[in-house]
Amino acid sequence: MLELDGLTRRFGDVVALDDLSFDVPPGQVFGFLGPNGAGKTTAMRAVFELIGLDSGVVRWNGVPVTSNARRRFGYMPEERGLYPGMVVVDQIQYLARLHGVSAGDARVAALHWLEKLGVADRATSKLETLSLGNQQRVQLAAALVHEPELLVLDEPLSGLDPVGVDAISAVLVEEAAHGRGVLFSSHQIDLVEDLCQSVAIIDHGRLVAQGTVEELTTSGRRRLVVKVGSDFVGQWARRIPGVTISRVEGGAVRLVLDEHTDPQAVLAAAMAAGPVEQFGFERQRLSEVFREALA
Repeated sequence: MLELDGLTRRFGDVVALDDLSFDVPPGQVFGFLGPNGAGKTTAMRAVFELIGLDSGVVRWNGVPVTSNARRRFGYMPEERGLYPGMVVVDQIQYLARLHGVSAGDARVAALHWLEKLGVADRATSKLETLSLGNQQRVQLAAALVHEPELLVLDEPLSGLDPVGVDAISAVLVEEAAHGRGVLFSSHQIDLVEDLCQSVAIIDHGRLVAQGTVEELTTSGRRRLVVKVGSDFVGQWARRIPGVTISRVEGGAVRLVLDEHTDPQAVLAAAMAAGPVEQFGFERQRLSEVFREALA
């Protein structure tokens, strides 16, 4: 398990990390969310001691992370860190060798991951000749080539088309299923909701929400989706006390209920307005949880 415990880092008057703490368990794809400048990249760099901390500690399996432990981690920075003029397979093999993989095994592993990520046909090309999306796939291959126990990925889905997103997402799920911890940041919150088991949301370097996706999207006030065939703008719902209309879409009205509002009273009001074509509870989207956490 990766533990971030009380991480604090200041750059002059700017507090990049403010007593940040959360855990990334093994066997999960864990989403790391926050607005631009929230401190996500700083926290990820702290895992690899690429920045110093004013206070706090990063632990792996209960003990402070050492250089030997970091050799078993895979890191994908947001800024591409590979050599643009170097042949793709040669640099993936080279990076595997830096992690202690033998020359023969490194070559096999490099070719395996390039194949798995759909860029094997560019193995002998120079990186600079690849599209940005394919460069992103190669960058992930570099993070995976030494079979790490933990993956820390900063915006791995940035710049990818839907096919690329699907390919990388499938690899992340598979790696988690093999028992690895996968921590990744992304601004594609709806994708995070579908892909991750748990998330942490930070703002101004502070943790503002954490939990499983199920916990976060089912907590808070109850939500209903109701569609009355004779009223496609939800006028009927505007007269009910303790009910807030969040939006109307395709004639379906999405309602947020106050704590003491009886759903049966809402149903009765809908039936009085006309034929009820849809009525059911709905959980929040993770994007709504995100916005509320930052409010």
